[in-house]
Amino acid sequence: MKRSVVFVHGTGVREESYDATFSTIRGELGRIRPGWEVRGCLWGPAEGARFVHNGASIPGYPDSGGGREQDASNAQWRVLYQDPGYELRLLGLRTPPRTGMAPGLPPAERFRTAVRDYAPSDDLLARFERYGLRGDFEAALRTVRESEELRDAAATVDQNGFEHRHAVAKAVVAATLDAAEQRGADALTGPARDALLAALSTELSGESRALTGKFAQAVKTSALRAATRRVVDRRGTLSDSMLPMIGDILRYQARGDGVRRLIRRTVENTPGDRITLLAHSLGGVACVDLLALERLDRVDQLITVGSQAGFFYECGALVSGEHPHGPPPDVLTAWLNIYDPWDLLAYGTAKVFDGRPHDLEVSNGQPFPQAHSAYWHNPRVWDAVDAWLS
Repeated sequence: MKRSVVFVHGTGVREESYDATFSTIRGELGRIRPGWEVRGCLWGPAEGARFVHNGASIPGYPDSGGGREQDASNAQWRVLYQDPGYELRLLGLRTPPRTGMAPGLPPAERFRTAVRDYAPSDDLLARFERYGLRGDFEAALRTVRESEELRDAAATVDQNGFEHRHAVAKAVVAATLDAAEQRGADALTGPARDALLAALSTELSGESRALTGKFAQAVKTSALRAATRRVVDRRGTLSDSMLPMIGDILRYQARGDGVRRLIRRTVENTPGDRITLLAHSLGGVACVDLLALERLDRVDQLITVGSQAGFFYECGALVSGEHPHGPPPDVLTAWLNIYDPWDLLAYGTAKVFDGRPHDLEVSNGQPFPQAHSAYWHNPRVWDAVDAWLS
């Protein structure tokens, strides 16, 4: 028996980000199931949302650029993704230390020289290259080196400079991941991000130390406030970035037939005796609806990742059926649903569908919205897919 996999992307995806995600998925499936056919269903450009009046419904659009609470770490990273120089700027506000008559270069000059002359090792470059981030990393390092935040922070560095160099590493990693996200790459998991940070911080300083004491507490208590202020100031820009994500969900609820037709056509044109649907986000909702409304004889497995299907069903918004009527039993018993609690667009299914689908909770180690696209770099997700396909 020959099995194939059809990948259905989720909300907010367009061509460039789809290409990056599908490449990752094909690579991982090729690793765990060599030789299997993997097909993709790109529905976003044709059936996704767009502003037909250039954002006229959004107050202040031109002027602003077109469950669980976040913990301190996620809040800090959320700020850094938007403003990589944030912690360096706070360090620049410190009172310069008294350095006395210590021999050698003054601490500020030694710090600037170390950052300016730092050459990443081949091992570190390979780590970033593994995720397709080497170009983003090298550009981010140049930007941080030339930043005013670095210059101002140097004035307050002490003799060892560990906190300052660690802040440089965080700024570079944050700028790297932000640049990657802007070009449509998938987000890394938190542990993968932190491993890159640790490696870079170690090379920059010989020993990485996180921010400590009253300064660390100031960062934690101000991070959420800073994040909220930036959201208000950038409402137009954020609306542009959020339209595909939220708008696709709303449009699917009103006009989802086109998405389901594209999935069905992709399945019909996919070879194989049996087919597994692997669907992310809103793609999972569309697959559940399709399997409930139509009979696709070769589709005998469904894997949803970061999907809203359980939420839609519980609140009566699932197109294919309202409680207690829903997908047929053969769909429910062959359904694996993977979700991260920090992903605010991901929901469970087992409790609302009488325990028949299997829910698996994972941690991508990222704040929202990065958590929503970080599944494909999470080894536990692929371990679960591997086991399910077996």
